[in-house]
Amino acid sequence: MAEDKQRGLSRRAHWAGGDKLISRLMAEALARPDLVSLAAGFVDQATLPVEATRQAMAALWSRPARARAALQYGTTIGDVPLREAIVARMAAADGSAAPPLEQVVVTAGSNQFLHLVADTLLDAGDIVLCAAPSYFVFMATLANVGARTVGVEIDAEGMVPEALDEELARRKAAGELARVKAIYAVTYYDNPAGITSGAARRQRLIEIAARWSQHGKIYLIEDAAYRELRYYGDDVPSLYALDAGGGRVIHAGTFSKPYSPGIRVGWGILPSELIEPLLAQKGNVDFGSPCFNQVLMSTVMETGLYDRHVAAVRESYRGKLDATLAAAQAELTPLGVDWVRPTGGLYVWLRLPEAIDTGVDGPLFRRAVAEGVLYVPGECCYPREGCPQRRNMLRLSFGVPPIDEIRRGVQALARALKPPKTR
Repeated sequence: MAEDKQRGLSRRAHWAGGDKLISRLMAEALARPDLVSLAAGFVDQATLPVEATRQAMAALWSRPARARAALQYGTTIGDVPLREAIVARMAAADGSAAPPLEQVVVTAGSNQFLHLVADTLLDAGDIVLCAAPSYFVFMATLANVGARTVGVEIDAEGMVPEALDEELARRKAAGELARVKAIYAVTYYDNPAGITSGAARRQRLIEIAARWSQHGKIYLIEDAAYRELRYYGDDVPSLYALDAGGGRVIHAGTFSKPYSPGIRVGWGILPSELIEPLLAQKGNVDFGSPCFNQVLMSTVMETGLYDRHVAAVRESYRGKLDATLAAAQAELTPLGVDWVRPTGGLYVWLRLPEAIDTGVDGPLFRRAVAEGVLYVPGECCYPREGCPQRRNMLRLSFGVPPIDEIRRGVQALARALKPPKTR
């Protein structure tokens, strides 16, 4: 009977499969409410912008014409004042000319934008080159359209240019270069590795993508979801800005992480040739993302509430990052654990001794749960092909727990890492 039901499904339903690891982590958390979750990549409940959003709502209701527009259908491409605010902010951050307004699309979160990009660009069997490790939710999206994910080695600045060159050469030798449609990178405080590449590294990625576009354009998909969450150091120009009008970069941004995931507003900037086909896909899905949410976010930005909230969020997360790294230094360094220090974002990527398997079916995961902490096993963050999966890695997220729980969670992980006789 179950097999008969499965036969009636589309190929994409089979490819989607469902994220069994995330389901298992959620089940563990629900079964054990005492667990410290350093797994979920959610934002801090305490910093959600209740008062700022109340003020924005009051400002919106004071303008009847704008309020009526918010309650009506909008356009597929998105609210004009919000898109104008996005391009102005992008230009200021990059120190460059504003992106063309007609190439900016508003979506229900950046994940919807990335899904639409995958649907627009990729056929089954096409290849996207990803950092190894990479953002597992987007890799699942790629699997959902039948695409192949191929991992490329990283270092402390992200994807290694020489490794990317070598992987593209391998694809050419295998007769697969024409199937390589895109290179995907989380360019600010990478999920999961916490890495930000410098401008010189970004320029090299653009140059490599251009040089290997021998059978059609290889796009660079720039996921900038965490750009606003910078706690130390200077900002870096986006891949989009460094492409200097080359039309090669697809840039994705979101208000979910720096403001509110519940409002669910994301956006993207597309090369001109992709605007019409992506909007056709989007029109078939929703005729345009929720107009009210877009007008609300536009009001938040134009009243100055957004900048004030981002400043407060950065201050809160800076303290959490410092607490996570201090606890790791005290508890985990003596056990042979190390990491690259992030300067923003929500994640710390830990490298354990080679002999330790962090997998969800391994002994460390079971001991960690028994000790009272959840983490994301590194095994779920690696593309299916290319650079081999490393079994001794794990991701900690410090977004949700308060500082005392973060310390308690890291101490629980340290206990789980110690041999049984020394615990």
